[in-house]
Amino acid sequence: MAANSTPIPLLTPYKMGRFELSHRVVMPPMTRNRSYNNTPQPHAIEYYAQRATKGGFLISESASASDISKGSPNMPGIWTEHQKEAWKSIVDSVHSKGGIFFCQIWHPGKLSDSRLNNFLFGWAPVAVPDDGEYVKPTPRQLSTNELSLIVDDFTTAARNAIEAGFDGVEINSANSYIIEQFLNDQVNNRTDEYGGSIENRCRFALEIIGAIVNEIGADRVGIKLSVLSEVYGKKDSNPEALATYLASQLTKLGVLYLHVFESRDEPRNNCLQFIRRAFEGTLIASGGYNKNEGDVAIAENYADLVSFGRLFLANPDLPKRFEVNGPLNKHDRTTFYKTDPIVGYTDYPCLEVA
Repeated sequence: MAANSTPIPLLTPYKMGRFELSHRVVMPPMTRNRSYNNTPQPHAIEYYAQRATKGGFLISESASASDISKGSPNMPGIWTEHQKEAWKSIVDSVHSKGGIFFCQIWHPGKLSDSRLNNFLFGWAPVAVPDDGEYVKPTPRQLSTNELSLIVDDFTTAARNAIEAGFDGVEINSANSYIIEQFLNDQVNNRTDEYGGSIENRCRFALEIIGAIVNEIGADRVGIKLSVLSEVYGKKDSNPEALATYLASQLTKLGVLYLHVFESRDEPRNNCLQFIRRAFEGTLIASGGYNKNEGDVAIAENYADLVSFGRLFLANPDLPKRFEVNGPLNKHDRTTFYKTDPIVGYTDYPCLEVA
């Protein structure tokens, strides 16, 4: 603890279900593009171990749930035995430092690249072309029968993650990927039981989450949401009602935590406050927080934990720097997605503490 006798909220212990956390500083998922041929590589051992602390909570970069969900050839997967085996040494490196490690699993849906998927168009709730920044071919609308295949893919990925040694999984229901594409009423205009009402639009998400809960247990499951942000430039017409309903259903399922990305266009706590009322599990705040903002989130009890992306990327020993009020390394955006196994990956220096 710092010399100041006043406890630092971010550095206070927290019990998240079965997990005893020594502090509330979370490393969130961050795409790093160093997993060649969709397989985690040995250099990831050092990367994650650098950022692990005893009782610290880390979430892996997104791992594809199936071969159709490849977002990039250098993003990891967890749908094969080979990939599962490759993750084991990485998980062991985090556990050797006393860290708690969850695997984020995803499916990009409409944002998948057809060139990486044997020239199959990306799957989506509806066959509407993307007119945004990353223009893709018009996706193919998923039939009702095909949705169960994606549920099975997510379930298999979750089981593989546990068998690889991960402590749990985070389901990526944010960032404009396939689950959020179904949630957003400005994107999902289906007329079957997966479109229209809030209950229908949440059906696909809850089927995936429910299947994973049944497979590995609710106390090992977290969900990432970004309901206040836009999907292809389109914001849901009533995000508060959507988030409240979904959070209440997740409470019924007993999931461990909700990891909520807050839009930077909204005031802090604008999204978290109504989710807090509907969700009884652990709430993780995310979205460009600095240390002071994180301390406020904990002190004012609108979040239990706070995740720090770019700060954790550039400062492997971020909790220690917060503790001693140390200087922070500046991230280098140009190296975020390079495929180099060292540069911008494991070469950020740690703080020298006497």
